[in-house]
Amino acid sequence: MSTKKKPKYESIADEIRHRINEQAYELETPLPDEIQLAEEFGVSRMTMKRALEILVMEGLIYRKRGKGTFILPASFQKERINIISKETRGLTQVIGDRSLRSEVLDFEVKFPTQEVADHLMIELTEPVYEIRRVRYVDEEPYVIELTYMVANLITGLSRKILEKSVYSYIQQELGYTITSSHKMIRADKPDEYDQRYLKNDITDPIIEVEQVVYLSNGKPFEYSFARHRYDKFVFSSVNIVR
Repeated sequence: MSTKKKPKYESIADEIRHRINEQAYELETPLPDEIQLAEEFGVSRMTMKRALEILVMEGLIYRKRGKGTFILPASFQKERINIISKETRGLTQVIGDRSLRSEVLDFEVKFPTQEVADHLMIELTEPVYEIRRVRYVDEEPYVIELTYMVANLITGLSRKILEKSVYSYIQQELGYTITSSHKMIRADKPDEYDQRYLKNDITDPIIEVEQVVYLSNGKPFEYSFARHRYDKFVFSSVNIVR
């Protein structure tokens, strides 16, 4: 039985991914540019561009305009479990036919902190939405979300939209395609919000998911922290071997 050969750009993406995992590149130094990498791998610049786009979509690298391509700092955080999801769905799609209600606790436009700006790959002068919501499934509190979105990219966001499905608005009304996300999952102690809105006991753990979500053009539009009740969610990862 013959095995289908991988496209060249996928093989190159695999090699650069391996180098990143092995810390072959400096975190604060830009990667070699497309021309240099194309010469190294003996391919066209277009092939090299496609290989790098795969890694951008996976949330391993990001581009700074006029400065080059850099490794996402989270790629080196070996003490945490990093899950790269090639399919990103909002909670509305995940729960199926069950009822979902969103309570908006905070919604304002502000300038980002350095951490938020770095994850969203924007300047400190670019405004972001800061959103905090409680999500109820069948009228039970399931998760509190603290979300930052690029205001100049996700235009027209309102409290009414936040009470429904933001991802549906982004895809259906704004016409964007949401393609991938980079997640970090960790356990944490409940804070004041968790105890008040999720009805967590002080001894109940919280499962926190920190993620950056990307559009099809490789741009991150969301940086968020979703704090889940430990007894309401199971996280699983599926690896496809080709």
